[in-house]
Amino acid sequence: MITIEIFFFGKYITRMRVTGHAGTAPHGQDIVCAGVSALTQSAVLGLESHLNRELSLTVANGKLDCALVEEPDSLSEAILSTMLLGLREIAKLNPKSVRIEECRR
Repeated sequence: MITIEIFFFGKYITRMRVTGHAGTAPHGQDIVCAGVSALTQSAVLGLESHLNRELSLTVANGKLDCALVEEPDSLSEAILSTMLLGLREIAKLNPKSVRIEECRR
């Protein structure tokens, strides 16, 4: 199972932590894993390349942990909330393979 933790500070997403594998197909052929990876890694690329945001980032097999180092703003939120919309759709279609936990403070 893929576990996605989304951390909020107020109304802004400040961190995402993704762990695990969907297990819906053999390694390298799992479209659920590919979808989650594409959305989360595209968000990281957008934050770094387009917005020049400083990130605390760890990427490994079956793990991605990304946190904003700077204060969140509406532009970073646009990227991260769009990512979350896509992840929610994947989780809705694959509830046995993807779980999203929202941590608010």
